[in-house]
Amino acid sequence: MITFVWAEDEQHGIGYQGHLPWHLPADMKHFKEKTLGHPVLMGRKTFASLPHLLPKRQHLVLTHNIDFQKKYVDNPQVSVFLNEQDLLKYLAAHQADDIKAIGGVSIFKLLEKQVDVLEKTVIHHRFEVDTYMPEIDYSDFKIIKKEQHEPDERNKFAYDFLTYKRK
Repeated sequence: MITFVWAEDEQHGIGYQGHLPWHLPADMKHFKEKTLGHPVLMGRKTFASLPHLLPKRQHLVLTHNIDFQKKYVDNPQVSVFLNEQDLLKYLAAHQADDIKAIGGVSIFKLLEKQVDVLEKTVIHHRFEVDTYMPEIDYSDFKIIKKEQHEPDERNKFAYDFLTYKRK
C-alpha cells in the first residue's frame, strides 16, 4: 500500500527553497504519527531537507546520484534506488507494507496512479512558495476523515487534517 503524506497551503504550495515554508508543530506531530514504524519514500532533495534520519523509519530514496548511493551503502536505515524501474520493482514486491511517500514532486507524480491513501494537511494561509503539489484527481478518492483545527498558542495558522482512500 502507498500513502502520500504531505502538507500544503491554500495555493497547494509545499515548499520554498528546499524547505517547508511554515512552522506548525501540530503537523510535525501528525507527520510523525502517520509515518512512525513505516518505510518513508522520498527523492534526494526531500531527504536532504530532513534535519536528520527519522527514527524508527526505513528511508527509501530515489536519486540518480551514484555518489549518494555510495555514501549510504553501509547504512541499514537508508535504501537508495538509482532509477524509477528499480523503485517500482521494490514497491511491487512490498505491496503488503504501508509505504509513506513524503515527497518531493517527482515522487508524487511517479506514484499518482498507484497511491491508495492520501494524508493531507491543509494550512489555511498563503506562504511564499516555489514548489507545488502535483494535481490529484480527487474524484478517484473518498474522504474518510476530516479534522479541523483553529490557531492556538503553538500553531499560528488554522489547519485541517484530511484522509482520503482510493475508491
